[in-house]
Amino acid sequence: MKQLLILSGKGGTGKTTIASAFIKLANAKAYADCDVDAPNLHLITGWNSEPKKADYYGLPKAKINTELCIQCDQCRQNCRFDAISIDKKYKVDPFACEGCGVCEAVCPVEAVSLKPAVAGELMLYANERKVFSTAQLKMGSGTSGMLVAEVKKQMKSAAVDAQLAIIDGSPGIGCPVIASLSGVDMVLIVAEPSISGIRDMERIINTAAKFGTKTVICINKYDTNIENTEKIEEFCKKQGLNFIGRIPFDSDAVKAINNGQTIVDIDCTSGMAVKDVYYKTMNLLFEKDDG
Repeated sequence: MKQLLILSGKGGTGKTTIASAFIKLANAKAYADCDVDAPNLHLITGWNSEPKKADYYGLPKAKINTELCIQCDQCRQNCRFDAISIDKKYKVDPFACEGCGVCEAVCPVEAVSLKPAVAGELMLYANERKVFSTAQLKMGSGTSGMLVAEVKKQMKSAAVDAQLAIIDGSPGIGCPVIASLSGVDMVLIVAEPSISGIRDMERIINTAAKFGTKTVICINKYDTNIENTEKIEEFCKKQGLNFIGRIPFDSDAVKAINNGQTIVDIDCTSGMAVKDVYYKTMNLLFEKDDG
């Protein structure tokens, strides 16, 4: 299974819009939304059925047995995250607790223990033709990278016969992006021709390079700033990166997304441009197989 990961250095570049178009053009049998903090690929991929859901347990959280507690205050004093407080009885703030286990170790009467805690919800849409894996991280949870790894694992397990998997990643360079990058065959970076867009593009290119992953670049909404578009293309040329196309700003694309469609479901300029980007990406992704 070839895995294509679509990333952006910042939010709002149109990454998911392009990912959904690729899924439609490829008639992909396997795809995933690894933006577990704010998944939205399901809104435009046409699934009407309910997904199979499963709780995801991340890092454990501390729990205090108030019947055993002698209120020695050792747990509160040694908690570096200020997750333990007292109001007649000691209690743990689950949003502040990092599950480090110090409170459990210092308690003289074993009143503190670490308990499994639900950190998110895994979701798998599947039928005889295709598989879509995604998840929703629970608010306040810090295990986004681990949950992304489970999303990818779930997709691969359910779609063992698929030749291509398209993965919509998270913006930025944090833990979910690192987990998304692991094991993929190619990264398509969607850049934006703004000052922050260029800087964030450079950061995600450097991150992908540390994994030794083949990287290609396209620019979305290129005509909103031609000067910065040319700077991105020149940067790619100097770095020896494959620049594979420009996609224009298109008000029809906004209408399509608002109607739950992809930009290749309608006749529009952005849809035509993304088709060219798609075919160039596929040629590069499978070029070894063609040899």
